Amino acid sequence: MNLQQYFPVLLFIIVATLIGAALLVAGRLLGRNVPDAEKLSVYECGFESFGDSRMKFDVRYYLVAILFIMFDLEIAFLFPWAMANGAVGMVGFWSVAVFLGILTVGFIYEWRRGALDWE
Repeated sequence: MNLQQYFPVLLFIIVATLIGAALLVAGRLLGRNVPDAEKLSVYECGFESFGDSRMKFDVRYYLVAILFIMFDLEIAFLFPWAMANGAVGMVGFWSVAVFLGILTVGFIYEWRRGALDWE
């Protein structure tokens, strides 16, 4: 393995980090810092906040998030597989079949838990 091939990537990471750090430092040094009561007040969606900030969320919030991640991953993995479908053969086909089976089990779990029921 030739590590010299990765030098441009390392150089890119170093330059990007230096530029980002320089911009943050320049903003801190050159920007005005004049806090007042209005800037430091709590603001939430156009009106004063109400209730406890540590209230419990409904479990459906998390189930919808899991559902989104599940389908997002499915699409992200199915596009490359579909492009190389002819080259992967039966091993690739059965690997994707197992993957889709696991996602189907997750979808059934979401369905049973009521994540798809809207009130």
